[in-house]
Amino acid sequence: MAIQVPSDFRRVIVAASVGNIIEWYDFYIFGSLAAVLSVKFFEQSHPVAALLSTIALFTAGFLIRPLGAFLFGWMGDRVGRKYTFLITLSGMGLGTGAIGLIPTYQSIGLTAAFVLFGLRMIQGLCLGGEYGGAITYVAEHVPDDSRGYYTGWLQTSPTLGIVVSLAVIVMTRTWAGNQAFDEWAWRVPFLVSFLLVAIAIYIRLQLQETPIFQEIKARGQMTRNPWREAFLSANIKYILIAIVVLIGQGVVWYSGQFWALYFLQQVSKVDPVTSAYIVGTALLIATPSLIFFGWLSDQIGRKSVILGGMLLAAITYYPLYLWLGTVTQPGHINYPVAVFIIFILVCYVGMVYGPVGAFLAEFFPARIRYTSVSVPYHIGNGWGGGLVPFITSAAFAATGSIGYALIYPIVVPAVCFVIALFIMPETRKTRIWEQIEARVAS
Repeated sequence: MAIQVPSDFRRVIVAASVGNIIEWYDFYIFGSLAAVLSVKFFEQSHPVAALLSTIALFTAGFLIRPLGAFLFGWMGDRVGRKYTFLITLSGMGLGTGAIGLIPTYQSIGLTAAFVLFGLRMIQGLCLGGEYGGAITYVAEHVPDDSRGYYTGWLQTSPTLGIVVSLAVIVMTRTWAGNQAFDEWAWRVPFLVSFLLVAIAIYIRLQLQETPIFQEIKARGQMTRNPWREAFLSANIKYILIAIVVLIGQGVVWYSGQFWALYFLQQVSKVDPVTSAYIVGTALLIATPSLIFFGWLSDQIGRKSVILGGMLLAAITYYPLYLWLGTVTQPGHINYPVAVFIIFILVCYVGMVYGPVGAFLAEFFPARIRYTSVSVPYHIGNGWGGGLVPFITSAAFAATGSIGYALIYPIVVPAVCFVIALFIMPETRKTRIWEQIEARVAS
């Protein structure tokens, strides 16, 4: 009997997305509070060095993500999609909530920074196993001809995770006041993670394993060694192609969203609450672009949409950020224009990120899909994209030049665009349900 798309796949998308939003909230609350954490956990004789140290810790969480992808990718292909991303979700919640409990540099000295580093590593490891599980889980529930559209809903979760983190910070600041927030209430957004993750775990416990994985398991067709099959076979060529695509995509993602926030705070010297309002508003308005471009990729192909986003970003980042700087001068902020500029930046994110989940799920076989999706995603986003906040901030701190700060966000997508133009395949017409049925029939 042929396996079929489950009738309740829309409920699956909602449940997976809610869990994903909370997990990304956990990851990005650290970056959203980088300025506060630098004061609490590092020696303050050189404030710029302390801030860069905090951003470096933020970046370290990205650099370790591929290791989490290796570990949890293996588990996802051997044990199952559902239970693996329940483990990653739990680890992320505990790692984030615990940051709200640890003593500061003033209390325990350098030990505080080491504890913070350890918790950041837990976050990075767990997130390394989350995305591959979530995108594989959703992709293995939805119809072949609308995979871009439905996975586009899941792709909104990182952006909405940033929005939730900014909203919690603004509400906490408003409730406690700036002085109390800087003294102790900065811990509240981290502690909120305990509650949010408990909700997400409850939601995910209601879900079943994907029908494609169940079928592979029932037929005895599971891989015995996902690492060997993914990396020591012809599949490695596809891993390398995906890494090129995802490095370009990752740099656009972080340059268009996270560095926009850093730019307002570091370059334009906009206060944290105002910058959070500007970026949060733009993110909310632009979030549907991820769904739209996912849908568009169902119509015209994944490759043209993703590469179009890289090209536009590389061409227009410099004039857009210059423009953003002119409309966000202290005391003379043009709010509608600032929101509009960041809206454009996030639309580029929609182009590169909205279709990429569908592309990855279609690019790799079900037996090793969790591993094969996770590793290139977290190398591309964790290493390529995750370096954006540190490199851009360090370049600006060293030179005071927006042009120098934007070299990395411009050059990397441009190079990836040129390479991917020749090596990236189109996957839109791939039928992952038919692949399983054909394998079963054989």
